[in-house]
Parts: sequence; C-alpha cells; structure tokens
Amino acid sequence: QVQLVESGGGLVQSGGSLRLSCAASGRILSTYTIGWFRQAPGKERDFVAAITWSGGTADYADSVKGRFTISRDNVQNTVYLQMNSLKPEDTAVYYCARRALPTISTTRYGYNYWGQGTQVTVSS
Repeated sequence: QVQLVESGGGLVQSGGSLRLSCAASGRILSTYTIGWFRQAPGKERDFVAAITWSGGTADYADSVKGRFTISRDNVQNTVYLQMNSLKPEDTAVYYCARRALPTISTTRYGYNYWGQGTQVTVSS
C-alpha cells in the first residue's frame, strides 16, 4: 500500500508563489512516476505536471509551463511543485498521484494512488 500526503496549499494573491509537497510512504518502488493534477469546482481533474522517480524526466501542462516547476527528493520520498506567478485561474484542489510505471502519463487514468488534495486559492 502506498500513502500520499499533500501539503503547502493556501491563499495567495495573484502573482504570488506557493510550494506544494507530496510525501510518499508505504510500499515505495524505485520505478514509478508522481504526477500533480488539479480540479476546480465543476470541472474535470486536469494534469498539471509529472516527474519520473529515477530518471528525473518531467512534463508540464501548457498552462503552467514557465511558471511551475516539479522536483523530487528521493531521500525524503517527497515531490515538490513550486508554483510562481500564480493566477486566479490556478485556483483548485491540487492532488498528487502515483503511477506504477517509469513513464509519464498526462491522464488521471494512468495513476492508481491518490492523495487527499490540498486547496490552492489565488485572489485577484
């Protein structure tokens, strides 16, 4: 069993920054990918970014490229999402998820373990 716990969400003004954390515990394998998704009220859960655990390959949604950076700390079993130049349209619940393959998927169906989510609210 794998547990994922997100933290770091909150309220920030437009143009501000937040750093989200995703701490993994339990049966951790060396060949898996962590993704970040977000879901605004009444909308689908959308891909934000993902990173492979061993290779460090990362991918981003077009809407966050150049503003968000995903990184990992293999010693702490934690993945981070640094979010800069935040916009009101970034407001959502952010989830991290684990994919049990060493490749990146941009669809939620490619991930089988999910955290509980953390709220990010960007005021204008």
